[in-house]
Amino acid sequence: MNDDRHSRFRDAHSDRDQAGHVPSTPQTDAPAYRLAFADEDFLCREELRPVRLQLELLKPQLLLDERGIESTIVLFGGARIPDPEHKDKARTQTLANLSDFYDEAREFSRLMTLKSKESGGRENVIVTGGGPGVMEAGNRGAVDAGGASIGLSIVLPHEQAPNEYVTPDLSFNFHYFAIRKMHFLMRARAICVFPGGFGTMDELFESLTLIQTGRMERVPFLLFGKEFWHKVINWDALADAGTISDQDLDLFRFVDTAQEAMELIENWEPAPPRDSLPGREK
Repeated sequence: MNDDRHSRFRDAHSDRDQAGHVPSTPQTDAPAYRLAFADEDFLCREELRPVRLQLELLKPQLLLDERGIESTIVLFGGARIPDPEHKDKARTQTLANLSDFYDEAREFSRLMTLKSKESGGRENVIVTGGGPGVMEAGNRGAVDAGGASIGLSIVLPHEQAPNEYVTPDLSFNFHYFAIRKMHFLMRARAICVFPGGFGTMDELFESLTLIQTGRMERVPFLLFGKEFWHKVINWDALADAGTISDQDLDLFRFVDTAQEAMELIENWEPAPPRDSLPGREK
């Protein structure tokens, strides 16, 4: 991270380093003596949650700004979907069959990263959750194209390190789901959702809700795997029940291949955020 200072005051790095070399005394060894910003125990206190939220928002924001990244292409999808080379180890036959979407995610990311490179890697940068499955395929496709991609990992009891294809200096780790979701969408030029489970559903519906309610601009919103999505969600039943409007079904499109997705995104006509909610007019 750059430290372009615009102050005549002594910088925090110097004081932090100097504080680590003071003589050891009962006073300097006491937790109270630690510089507040360098005191991890203090920063992890319950009362410091607002500060931690701010830090998680700021750190990726500043680093992405310094990298010059202006827009992203979001990939959501299941961590359990295997690379086709390993589909024989899938827990279910359905998962094995869904391995085709690993290849589609990888190819889509490759094609989109080639497009991103035309802008010097500033636009249309692939961003995933940094984990295995569809996320790995997304970051891997960017590597195939010789470009960079972002990984937004989160600390979970069962997760290991980010997948090996995330660009190292664009590999972030989060404690707060909410801040991670903000970073997924703040620069999003398109949102692509592949088959997945609870986490994917959460990301799908939260993103759709923001667009539905006009809190976010309309962007290409693509669901990969029409058969899968029609099987797990009865979209028409929601509209028939009146819990969503018929117009809400136009907020997204179904695709099955990387090429379909590229064509839809390239021919998308920008639309402003909604200023009303269909079906709830007074």
